[in-house]
Amino acid sequence: MAFTPIPDGIVCVPDYEQPARQRMGENAWAYVGGGAADEVTLRENLVGFERLRLNARVLVSMREAHTRLRLLGQDLEHPILVAPSAFHRLLHQDGEVATMLGASATRSAMVVSAQASLPIEAIAAQAKVGPWFQLYIQPDRGFTLALVRRAEAAGYAALVVTVDAPISLRNREQRAGFRLPPGIEAVNLRGAAPPPPPEGESEIFGAVQAAANWDDIGTLRAATRLPLLLKGIMVPEDAERAIGAGADGIIVSNHGGRVLDTQPATIDALPAIARQVAGRVPVLLDGGIRRGTDVLKARALGAQAVLVGRPVLHGLAVAGAMGVAHVLKLLRTELEAAMVQTGCPTLDAIGPEVIWRGP
Repeated sequence: MAFTPIPDGIVCVPDYEQPARQRMGENAWAYVGGGAADEVTLRENLVGFERLRLNARVLVSMREAHTRLRLLGQDLEHPILVAPSAFHRLLHQDGEVATMLGASATRSAMVVSAQASLPIEAIAAQAKVGPWFQLYIQPDRGFTLALVRRAEAAGYAALVVTVDAPISLRNREQRAGFRLPPGIEAVNLRGAAPPPPPEGESEIFGAVQAAANWDDIGTLRAATRLPLLLKGIMVPEDAERAIGAGADGIIVSNHGGRVLDTQPATIDALPAIARQVAGRVPVLLDGGIRRGTDVLKARALGAQAVLVGRPVLHGLAVAGAMGVAHVLKLLRTELEAAMVQTGCPTLDAIGPEVIWRGP
């Protein structure tokens, strides 16, 4: 595996965006960078964090400070996970293996997508921290269960079921005419039966006839002993129903703004969901994380950990495994600096009082 040096001048995660766009080209950029419709939610995920202000605190002892946490039976060194995303070979020849190597170098947990461009077994073999597996419930429920059994056998430590993406319309991709290049595909979905053809007058309604529903979550919960998280929860009512269906964790996510446009930012949806869950299961968040202060803000408003998507892909496109590791290291370093500056020696010390509420 070839290692690419990190370009000079990259000192923070946003610095990766422009060189990543140049490396991946406009076809891949339309896929990675685009959102649904007018991309309002895509922007809101970033602006939501920018609106929040922090309270600086001084003279707090930082002896024995750390970022460790225990999450769903795993001891993690920090609360920054790699979010699931598809087709990493679109961005780098070594694909998800390079991403996992970068995550492992920083002792970060990675959530591997069912739409990975390499076999899930080969990806898991590079993990230093028990990886999680992201699952779309397929129209063929038997194929779905077989995929779960593969993940269990490969040593995955949790299942993440994405529940918010039965269909999406991304205009930027449509304008670019995005197509996967030859040789890149969701290799772990080979052999899955295609969805049934649309019925009736509506192409949209016809296309989702075999989409997952709450009964499928209960069936999946009964079929595996792995911790089960639902990703794509944006309202308290769905969080409550997820817990009732047996979910062991909730991921507040609007799919990076890629599914339903004009949803709120995930950071704005988080507090109400955290209040509803009330500590019964862990709550995580993705969408818009670009700085260590964003991680701290999410923790302050009720998230135990965060998942990072596009920035990891930017690092992968620019410098492969080293770029992924650098992105994650930058975020952790900034988180630690923010903890010092807000007087929080541990993650448990980060509470709502960290957020400035005005005079």
